[in-house]
Amino acid sequence: MRRILVLNGPNLSRLGSREPDVYGSVSWDELVSELESMSSSTTSIDVRQTDSESEMISWLHEAIDESCDVVLNPAAFTHYSYAIRDAVAMVSQAELSVIEVHISNPHAREEFRHNSVIAGVSRGVIAGFGVESYRLALVALGVK
Repeated sequence: MRRILVLNGPNLSRLGSREPDVYGSVSWDELVSELESMSSSTTSIDVRQTDSESEMISWLHEAIDESCDVVLNPAAFTHYSYAIRDAVAMVSQAELSVIEVHISNPHAREEFRHNSVIAGVSRGVIAGFGVESYRLALVALGVK
C-alpha cells in the first residue's frame, strides 16, 4: 500500500484557536480527520505535527527509507531551516515528491514570510487556499 506523509511544523496543532482570521476556524483534529478520510484501499495518509526541527528531519528521513511522498507544511521552518531544506532535497533526490503547502498566502503577509528555503527543492508549492491547500496537494500526488 502506498503511504503519504502529511507533515506539519510548529504551532499547527493550534489550528482553530490560533489567529483564526489568518488560519481559519478548522481545528487541528478536524483537519487530521478530513485528510485521513482521503485514504483509500491503495493509499494511506499519515498526518503528523511537531514543534521540533529534529523530529521533522527524522520524519523526512523516514519518507526516504519507506518510499513515501510528502505533503509538507513547514510553518515557520519555511523561512530559515536549512537543515529541513537539506532533508527535503534528499527526499526529492530519492525521486519522491514533496509538495510544500501553506494555509495562508505567505506573500500577502509580513515580508520575512515571503522567502521559502524549502520551495526550491520541492516539487511544487500550494498556498493561500486555507486547509484546501492540503487537499490540492494530495490531489496533485494522485489521491482522489
